[in-house]
Amino acid sequence: MSEVYHGSIEIVSNPELKILHFDKMTDEWLDFIADCRAGQTHPYDIVEGPMADDAVWNYVNDFLAGNISRTAFWELAKFRHPTNQISFHSARALTCLKYLGSDEVYE
Repeated sequence: MSEVYHGSIEIVSNPELKILHFDKMTDEWLDFIADCRAGQTHPYDIVEGPMADDAVWNYVNDFLAGNISRTAFWELAKFRHPTNQISFHSARALTCLKYLGSDEVYE
């Protein structure tokens, strides 16, 4: 698991990065995932929102393949509580990160 922290004493009124944020799984979220899977590009440097775990990802694939309807997707996904994900899509987005180090985690 990775943690990203950001802190500043300056207010950024006009951020230079284009960020897309989804608060929860919605039709817009599902359509965005479907478009990305179809190879469409987007103008966002960073995308943040629910991450499709293995079960949700299987539902997404079934929806994209036409095996289930949008209504069926939401019926299956409604009991899932995905974790949040931040996805960096451009080199410009990566410049806002500073590598501080790493820790080894043993199971």
